[in-house]
Amino acid sequence: MRLDFIRPLYERRGPYASVYLSALDRREREKNWRGLRAQLRGEVDPDTLDALEAEAEAEAEAEAAGSVAGRVMFATHGDVVLAETLAEVPELAAYSPLPLVTPMLMLRGENVPHLRAIVDHAGTELTVFGSGSPRRATVAAAPWPLHRTSWGGWSHQRYERDMEEAWEESANAVAHEIDEQVRRLGLELVVVAGDPKSRSLLCDHLGTKSVDRVLMVEHGSRADHEQFERDVETALDSYLDRRRAELLDRYRETGGPTGLAEVAHALREGRVHAVLMPGKVAKPMWIGGGGGTQLATAPQELRGWGVDDPVPERADSALARAATMTDAELWFSPEISDAAAVIRYL
Repeated sequence: MRLDFIRPLYERRGPYASVYLSALDRREREKNWRGLRAQLRGEVDPDTLDALEAEAEAEAEAEAAGSVAGRVMFATHGDVVLAETLAEVPELAAYSPLPLVTPMLMLRGENVPHLRAIVDHAGTELTVFGSGSPRRATVAAAPWPLHRTSWGGWSHQRYERDMEEAWEESANAVAHEIDEQVRRLGLELVVVAGDPKSRSLLCDHLGTKSVDRVLMVEHGSRADHEQFERDVETALDSYLDRRRAELLDRYRETGGPTGLAEVAHALREGRVHAVLMPGKVAKPMWIGGGGGTQLATAPQELRGWGVDDPVPERADSALARAATMTDAELWFSPEISDAAAVIRYL
């Protein structure tokens, strides 16, 4: 899991109020929020509580009558810095030096930044799934005859040539757009469906970085998304399973750091490609406020690194911050029993 989307949380100094509101009808939501607010009162400043309440109410107003979606919110110094809507959310409130992100990350699941393309001779529908809401665009085909004609002779050959050139021009335009999105957003996959010939032409025009990320699915057209969406979700699940297995194999083969102390040391040195956790890790660690890599299992160790006032924090929160600020990934796996790390290739 890439953690770019939670980076804004660590660019604002805490402490943070972390609030998890479950998916309930509006009356129950309001009752539960009052209970959580009362739990936080006395610790959290009034401006931050008011900001959380305004965010919760705005989300409820946006929903249709009936059930309100679960909501996760992180706020500090009078501002809601990040809010996420999730289907299954427990009732939870915490006030701590760092935001309590682990429950959200586990509920959210691994997010694969990717692009979905449904391509045919009339154009291509592109949808980017990265940070934020999905973004959809359509790349129209070139304005030339797009279907084979029954005319004969010289005109037939000319229209055949024009049609092939139009297909090539369209494929090139789509490939250019995909290449740009992959480069700019660091997308991990390009999932392609649609007309077989158009798919082949598209791949012929993609740059090396993009074509290496292509994953073909058989079903899908711009007129019918239902089967395409199911195929994409299956493909993403398979990709994540393979990716997790590859990271675990790499960790075992290289004898990567194991345990909070070793993982913290590797994170401080910027050597971690991916942090592996079995789930929530509530054991205590010590952190500093001057940077994401200020974490250790003992306060004196941080003082040796120049941190004057180490403070205690949950290990999973400290590891999530360090992974985010060093561009490391974070993965959950039941196959490990303690925090571990996959080291970057040298």
